[in-house]
Amino acid sequence: MKPFGKSSKALLQLFVYLCSLAASASGQASTASVMPEQTSGQATPASGTATGNAASALAHQGYDSPNDNQIDSSNNNKDGKVADQNPFEDWYTLKIPSDLKTDEPMPPIIAQRPEFTREFVQATWRPEDVIDLYVIKPVGVKNPPVILYLYSFPTDTDRFKTDDFARLVTSKGFAAVGFVSALTGQRFHDRPTKEWFVSELPEALGKSVHDVQFILNCLEKRGDLDMTRVGMFGDGSGASIAIMTASVDPRIKALDLFDPWGDWPDWIAKSSLILLEDERATYLKPDFLKKVENLDPVKYLPQLKTQEVRVQYLDTDTVTPKLAREHMQSATPSNAKVVHYADTKEFMKTAGQDGELLDWLKEQLVPALAGQRVGVGSPTQASYADQASSH
Repeated sequence: MKPFGKSSKALLQLFVYLCSLAASASGQASTASVMPEQTSGQATPASGTATGNAASALAHQGYDSPNDNQIDSSNNNKDGKVADQNPFEDWYTLKIPSDLKTDEPMPPIIAQRPEFTREFVQATWRPEDVIDLYVIKPVGVKNPPVILYLYSFPTDTDRFKTDDFARLVTSKGFAAVGFVSALTGQRFHDRPTKEWFVSELPEALGKSVHDVQFILNCLEKRGDLDMTRVGMFGDGSGASIAIMTASVDPRIKALDLFDPWGDWPDWIAKSSLILLEDERATYLKPDFLKKVENLDPVKYLPQLKTQEVRVQYLDTDTVTPKLAREHMQSATPSNAKVVHYADTKEFMKTAGQDGELLDWLKEQLVPALAGQRVGVGSPTQASYADQASSH
């Protein structure tokens, strides 16, 4: 397993600085081209890929054995405790160690809009796997509740850069945090193309479950968000990651899960995401299934008894096959709300317009907001602030 790092932060920042100088000298403005906004903050950080190249020597060390998380006993102190060394990342253990020390994120780039601010932050707790975070806050709301958004593989971060999405997720006075899972988007680099989310499923899931906990730790340190009201929206693989994270992190109070992946033997056997049958046969072998059996959302979904949970299924979805959906639904706790859409047309009519898909989660975190219609551009930014001031 790879260490979380304590990397040489000076070396990482040197690479960031050199990359930004090179981009400036060649007339490129990579971040500006993606986010052409008035910004404040320090020089544009290097992309995840560029930073990954700087640490490519670390990129392929021991992925497969869950027993690699042992620490050299020569570093133990007199009490037998490990001194000044972080544990290695064990993808098969969902909960991160409480005493784990990680590097702070890079300074943010902040874009101002009349209705919201958007911060672009690069998290560097793994120097070879820099994570692009988008923290979007409504203007005029002190310590808003926050919702994490994790969409399915292979979705990239593009939606988090658009103003319409930002207005939608910050409506009713909520903050939003967007990112992508491991081996997805800008986090896929420095490895052969035959390695992908499903072939490296333990890494993709385990890392991402840890990432959500790291992100929550970072958000707590900010002091400008209501961390007693945290929700998570997950789609596909993102819903799977949300399920497993919430089973070990009580800070997540409500989950909205859309077509979660899970029940791996049945999912792998029929999922349309796997195009090559010889590849599917490899994933159905006992050794692969053994690796993922303790990283199966169907195992953790029944544990979500204290959170507000909604599970939504599009019945025509072929990425998660029918049998896997049925097994996931059977594992759903009794406190959860289950919704089925017969097809895309019914979904769009029922929940797919004017932000209604996202309303339910906001209403679970702030019940007094129930019934307020969102809609892009609606003057609802102060709704949470109004409710909070009335208590």
